[in-house]
Amino acid sequence: MYKTKEIAALVGLHPNTVRIYEEWGFISPVPRQANGYRIYSNTHLFQLKVARTLFRCEIVQGDIRKKAREIVYACGKEDFSKAEQLTIYYLTNLEHEYNHALSATKVVEKWLKEDSTVSSCTYSRKEVALLLDITPEAVRNWERNGLITVPRLHNGKRVYGERELEQLRVIRSLRSAHYSINAILRLLRRIQQPSPDIIAILNTPTDEEDIVSVTDQLGKSLLDAIADAKDTLDLLHEKTTFQKR
Repeated sequence: MYKTKEIAALVGLHPNTVRIYEEWGFISPVPRQANGYRIYSNTHLFQLKVARTLFRCEIVQGDIRKKAREIVYACGKEDFSKAEQLTIYYLTNLEHEYNHALSATKVVEKWLKEDSTVSSCTYSRKEVALLLDITPEAVRNWERNGLITVPRLHNGKRVYGERELEQLRVIRSLRSAHYSINAILRLLRRIQQPSPDIIAILNTPTDEEDIVSVTDQLGKSLLDAIADAKDTLDLLHEKTTFQKR
């Protein structure tokens, strides 16, 4: 049996965080003594270890964070079998996202090695959006953030050629892999250097960047999250195996 301060120290959390985790349903309701002090059990300790492990890596992608919370909620309800199944699904999803991120960098590498397409074809913003299966607003947003500069005709109208279409394909691939606008802009600015390390550029913010998103280190964050998910799965497997005995 543990007091709040004791159990908080065991898992490396602030006592107030432990109380909040109970309020949010991350751990089971905690019984009180006659004097009102909370008394925690080994079950609470286990639930806190799971939450601490899953939340160790801060990835801002909402869907990934949501899946981690679902596991913690299942543990909070002491449904450890469900939590184990959710963790397996979570791990699979993380590995898929990591492979997706790597695939996006392969698109960039291929783009750099190929000669630019020469064609007299031109497109409107609406047409390139249709070709890439994105919205015109997405294209406009990428232009606004400096990811692509689009030539204009003498009347001021933007016209997209094959080169701009290729650039947009690269941007689309990287955005669909959840790389941030900031990371893609950094890459496009440094893409002309000899043999650029695509992954390193995408995942390494420069010192002069004022605002750094967690997704600017997406590859590392996903690998950290995969390791944490595996640790969680080991914890839950041990717990469910013990319960079946």
